Amino acid sequence: MWSPRADRRRARVTATTAGLAMALMAAVVPARAAPVPSPAAVAVSGRTATAPAGGLDREALSASLGAVHRAGMYGAMAEVRDGGQEWRGATGVADVATGQPMRPRFQHRVGSATKAFTAVAVLQQVARGRIGLDAPIGRYLPETVPGERGRSITVRMLLDHTSGIGDYVEGAFPSLARNSAASLEDNRFRHREPGELVRLGLEAAPTGRPGQKWSYSNTNYIIAGMLLQTITGEDAEALITRDVIRRAGLRDTYFPRSPRLAGPHPKMYEAYYGLIDPPRDFSVYDMSWAGTAAALVSTTSDLNDFYRELLRGRLLPAAQLREMQTTVPVLDEDGNTSMYYGLGVYALDLPCGRIWGHDGAVFGAGTAVLATADGRRQVSLGQNLMKYQKISAEGRLEPHRIDDALGAFYLRALCGTGAAQRRDKPLGPLAPLPRTPDLAPVLARRP
Repeated sequence: MWSPRADRRRARVTATTAGLAMALMAAVVPARAAPVPSPAAVAVSGRTATAPAGGLDREALSASLGAVHRAGMYGAMAEVRDGGQEWRGATGVADVATGQPMRPRFQHRVGSATKAFTAVAVLQQVARGRIGLDAPIGRYLPETVPGERGRSITVRMLLDHTSGIGDYVEGAFPSLARNSAASLEDNRFRHREPGELVRLGLEAAPTGRPGQKWSYSNTNYIIAGMLLQTITGEDAEALITRDVIRRAGLRDTYFPRSPRLAGPHPKMYEAYYGLIDPPRDFSVYDMSWAGTAAALVSTTSDLNDFYRELLRGRLLPAAQLREMQTTVPVLDEDGNTSMYYGLGVYALDLPCGRIWGHDGAVFGAGTAVLATADGRRQVSLGQNLMKYQKISAEGRLEPHRIDDALGAFYLRALCGTGAAQRRDKPLGPLAPLPRTPDLAPVLARRP
C-alpha cells in the first residue's frame, strides 16, 4: 500500500507538468515499453535527426489538441509557430461548472517556466560585471547561505541545479507527507518571504555535494532572486519585469501582486493523485511561495515571444547566451543521459533535432514551452488539470492516456506529422529520472 511517507524517497513534492515528461515519452515509445514518467526526456542518441517539417498542418494540430481533451484533460490551449506562420488553438473547458470554453489567449500560471526569466536577469548582471557566474554565493549572500555551503556553491550551481540544496516545497506544504492535501488549502492566502523558503530548503536533506550532480530544487531560484535584489538594490520581481519581460516586449506576463490573476484565465484544477476528489480549483492563490522560481503568469503567445527573443540573442550578449546553453547531463537511474540542463533552460533531443525550453506548473496549472535552437519552430501549451495520474502500490506514477495525447501533440507541433506517427520503435535511451520544473513529483532513487 502506497503512503506519502514511504514515497518521500521517490516522490518529492515540487509542483511540474506531469504532462510533458510522460507525454513525450508515451508518444515515441510503444505502450508495452513505456517507462515511468521522466521530466522531459526523449533523448535520441547516435541518430541523425531530421529537421522539423516545414509549415503548419492546422487541421492536424487542431485534431491533436482536441485529442488531449478527449483523453480527459479539462482544457488546454496552445500556440505553434513555424517562422512567420502561427496557429492558435484551444480545447475543452476553462470552468467545469459553467462549461465556459477554453480560449487560446487566456492568461495562466506557468510555474517553473519562470526560471528562464530569472536566469536571464542574473546573466544580464554577469554581463555587466556585477555578478561572477563561478563566484561562491557566500560572497554575495553570506548570511543567507553561510559557512562551507556558501563558500562551495557557485552562482552557476544554483542556476543549473547542481548546488545540492534541497527543495523547500515539501517543508512549505507538510501535510503532503501525511497523505493529505490539506496544506494546499490551508496556505492558499499565506504570504511567504524568500528568506523563509530558503531556510526550509537549506534545512532539507542535501541532494549531494556542491557540483556533484544535477538535482532539481526550487530553492536555487529563490536564492537567485535574493542575489538580484542584493546586487542591484531593487526588488527582484520588479527588476525581472523591467529588464527581461518588458525588454522582450511581452504584454501579458507578470508576477501577480495578489492571489488573483489580472486578466481572463481558466480555473485551475488540482487532483493531487486522487487525494483531491473531485479536483479543486486553485486559480486563486498567493504565489509568494513560488516567487522567482515559479510565480509568473503569462500566455502561450508571450512565452513563444520570450523564447524567440532569447534564442536569437536579443536578451543576452552572445557570451552569456552560450553560458545559458552550457548544460549538465541529467542522468536516469541506470546512469543514462536523458536530458541536458543549462541555466534556467533545458535541451531535449527529439527526432527532428535539439529542442530548448522548460516546463512547469503550480497547483492546478501546467505549461510547457519548447523551441528549435534558432527559435523558428515553437510550441507553448497551458493546461488546467494537474496530477490526474494515480500512484501505484510501488510508489510509481501510472501512465495516463492524457500523457499519450499530450506527447503526440508536442511531437506533431515540433517535428511535423510524420514524426508524431512514428511510434513503433524507441528513439533512444528512455528511463525514469527526477522531474524538472514544478508540477509532478520529483522521482528520486530508492535507497
